[in-house]
Amino acid sequence: MISRRDFLQATVAASAIYGAAGVGNWSKLAAQQVLTQDDLLNFDTFGNITLVHVTDIHGQLKPVYFREPEINLGVGDVNGLPPHVTGADFLKMFNMTPGTPEAYALSYQDFSALAKTYGRMGGLDRVATILNSIRSSRPDALLLDGGDTWHGSYTCFKTDAQDMVNVMNALKPDAMTSHWEFTLGVDRVNEIVESLDFPFLGANIFDNEWDEPAYEPYKMFERGGAKVAVIGQAFPYLPIANPKYMFPGLSFGVREERMAEVVQEVRDAGADLVVVLSHNGFDVDRKMAGKVPGIDVILTGHTHDALPEPVMVGNTMLIASGSNGKFVTRLDLDVRDGQLLGFRHKLIPVFSDVIAPDQEVAALIDEQRAPYEAELSEVLGHTDSLLYRRGNFNGTWDDLICNALIDEREADIAMSPGFRWGPSLLPGDPITREDLFNATSMSYPAAYRSEMTGETIHVILEDVADNLFNPDPYYQQGGDMVRVGGMGYHIDVSKPQGSRITNMTLLKTGEAIDPAKTYVVSGWASVNEGTEGPAIWDVVESYVKRMGTVSVDPNKSVQVTGA
Repeated sequence: MISRRDFLQATVAASAIYGAAGVGNWSKLAAQQVLTQDDLLNFDTFGNITLVHVTDIHGQLKPVYFREPEINLGVGDVNGLPPHVTGADFLKMFNMTPGTPEAYALSYQDFSALAKTYGRMGGLDRVATILNSIRSSRPDALLLDGGDTWHGSYTCFKTDAQDMVNVMNALKPDAMTSHWEFTLGVDRVNEIVESLDFPFLGANIFDNEWDEPAYEPYKMFERGGAKVAVIGQAFPYLPIANPKYMFPGLSFGVREERMAEVVQEVRDAGADLVVVLSHNGFDVDRKMAGKVPGIDVILTGHTHDALPEPVMVGNTMLIASGSNGKFVTRLDLDVRDGQLLGFRHKLIPVFSDVIAPDQEVAALIDEQRAPYEAELSEVLGHTDSLLYRRGNFNGTWDDLICNALIDEREADIAMSPGFRWGPSLLPGDPITREDLFNATSMSYPAAYRSEMTGETIHVILEDVADNLFNPDPYYQQGGDMVRVGGMGYHIDVSKPQGSRITNMTLLKTGEAIDPAKTYVVSGWASVNEGTEGPAIWDVVESYVKRMGTVSVDPNKSVQVTGA
């Protein structure tokens, strides 16, 4: 039922265009020679219900570069299954040709060269154009936002997310769920929620005092003669991955039994189609799909995966729509008498040089940014290296941050959290304050400096590794692996907790990390209340200005086996 044309219908080879484009500023011409807006938006309307999914936008109003991961390991039963396939293996699995637009959008291979050919992606004004096109043929399409929307940029930080709220309101979502939203603090979240024209859903968010739902669990919609239930599932591990003092009185969790109860409740209320709008992460959703009957579609988020085809778990369809505004998913469904009879799917890549911006939304975006343009555009330095973050282990953005922490805070070792958000920069690009905040913006940015024993460092690495590589997805409670600077280690992801991390080495001396010895460690984004230190963006800004042009060598200090 899913054909290759449902991802990209352009079939022109990119090689000739790339050869002409070289390394010049030809990306717009090259992209437009290979693709057209009609190519990207063409869709044969199908069935009686349309779902449109965006997720993990992370405050990105404008087009960006965003490199997909080089390493995305799956453990246990999901080893080698999507989304745990990258690079050439990913292209082969989905029958894509290297160098093509879809290969650029969905793979890390030849990223810098292809980025110069096909340009930036995303931009909510381009997303608006896609929505306008979809709504022209299906006016009652449901736009569903998977969360991590009100976080991740300079203007989002400066406005307490009002910039994102204003622009997303213009796109007219029908519902959303959440994760990083709660790092604004629960009072600010509730203030925004009260102002929204659509529900903020979280069936798994409970008020601890009353042991009752804190937000609407679901919303029922009438579409195409059918009842569609949209159930919200917020990020289940907020009090572990983020500071719980920012949302006191709330509890989260996967709450599998609760999900089963809500699914049954909406079925009893006459739902013909049950959709879970989730921020669980792909593998957690995959497990939940196999454990909770009655879910037709899970629109998954959090792990930033972008897949050109749905993944089926029994009768449940998992849809992954990427991050940073790079993609919009359209899913048309034929639903009759409580039965899902068929579907048509398209992951729409938002090539910003091909899709024309919606002028009203573009003006609204410029309005949000106008008071901060001078700060946003200030050039702090330049990069000779491709700066990216996404992947299970150190990305070059993280290495740059670690280098800054070691130099500016006079530390032996640096630790940077395994965040997935943060756009990429190409070799030769200026580093602006906007770029820096795209990689560091948050509400608990203190860069701490403390002393830790080698044993403590080992325990930290083991704990984070178990959050990522525990074979039971319900115990995968964080982001990617903590990034380290100033030290190397070996990790065997197949081992149990406590046995994965070995051969810890202090790079400046080549000596083994001594469990009993004390080291000066600097890091940021501690979940502990009262953490002291300068904001991480001030630390990195000082370092970049001092260096002028930064160059980050490939990080070979982490050796991975067992995958």
